[in-house]
Amino acid sequence: MQNFTYHAPTKVIFGKDTVDKVGEEVKRCGTGRALIVYGSERIRESGLLSKIERSLDGAGIAHQAFGGVKANPTLSHAEEGVRKAIDFEANIILAAGGGSVIDTAKGIAHGAANPGSSLWDIWTKKAPLEKSLKVAAILTIPAAGSEMSDSAVLTNEAVGKKLGINTEFNRCAFAIMDPTLAGSLPDWQLKNGIVDIMMHTLERYFISGEKCDLTDAIAEGVIKTVRDNGRLALKDRDDYDAMAEIWWASSVSHNNLTELGRGKDFSVHKIGMALSARYDYTHGATLSAVWASWARYLYKDAVNRFAKYARNVWGIETADDRQAAVLGIDATENFFREIGMPTSLHELGLTDPSDEDIHALALHATMDDTVKLSRIRPLTAADIEKIYRAAQ
Repeated sequence: MQNFTYHAPTKVIFGKDTVDKVGEEVKRCGTGRALIVYGSERIRESGLLSKIERSLDGAGIAHQAFGGVKANPTLSHAEEGVRKAIDFEANIILAAGGGSVIDTAKGIAHGAANPGSSLWDIWTKKAPLEKSLKVAAILTIPAAGSEMSDSAVLTNEAVGKKLGINTEFNRCAFAIMDPTLAGSLPDWQLKNGIVDIMMHTLERYFISGEKCDLTDAIAEGVIKTVRDNGRLALKDRDDYDAMAEIWWASSVSHNNLTELGRGKDFSVHKIGMALSARYDYTHGATLSAVWASWARYLYKDAVNRFAKYARNVWGIETADDRQAAVLGIDATENFFREIGMPTSLHELGLTDPSDEDIHALALHATMDDTVKLSRIRPLTAADIEKIYRAAQ
């Protein structure tokens, strides 16, 4: 087990009717001017935005709303939010939505606190990030885990790049999680959320060479919890207990707990993010479309690890490690298929990519072949091209 430092500073307020507490929590942060960031107008139509605003009013918090965040959040929209935050003199950015909204709020906080630097320069580390505004979240969908993570992702549509940034400034001051808010979510969003939660965990699990029994057990528990309760929630959206399990798993999957003593990889995320940036596919769908091809490309280099996963998560009983590994990959892919998620590029919508398309995707994923992916075995752009082709 490697040395590690663990710090999860986000205060979690979990359960029914916790949205009513947002005003007092913002006040506790020592802030008084909140920019509320959200996505579609569904948040207004459902009455949630009004509920948030009433709570802020009751606590004497000035506020302004800024909507329009899309599924793959863009740099230009975050930059517009930066201007709004500066004009309003906001001192806290309050995200009301899922991962895309929270990531946009983080970008706005960084940009507004550093008006002398362009947001993309901050994102690409050309400009130092030494301060930011406080960020908090009211979660409306369990998926990205951004409410407790140190990461955020934006797409620069002008250059066709989707990049993440990791910094302690990305940590939310608090996160309000009321699972009842997911009752009206479209099935597609919930399915993508289930995949994203599983992938955040799997990206930390498939790293060889470190004995981390407790970390493994937590990760395996998260995956099984999401799998089992995902099935229940997709059948009955009013099953509060099932939805609550998924919501909490979303946070645990991405608050660094499942990487302790081992670290993380996120190579599949980079392969999927290239697809999102180029074709605007939903994030979770890009991951389910390529994961099995990635796993089959690499499992022989980590047979014991894949076999352990197969036995502990999917109940595979064969004594042969290689056979168990293959059956575990098949079981994961079959689950994605069972809940209606794509398991190939064709099912994703990319029916006939050219050699040039595949090459461009591989270069994006590897930052022009300057970064090798995977901690199982270093993968070059040529390797990633093979994975994309296998996923067709």
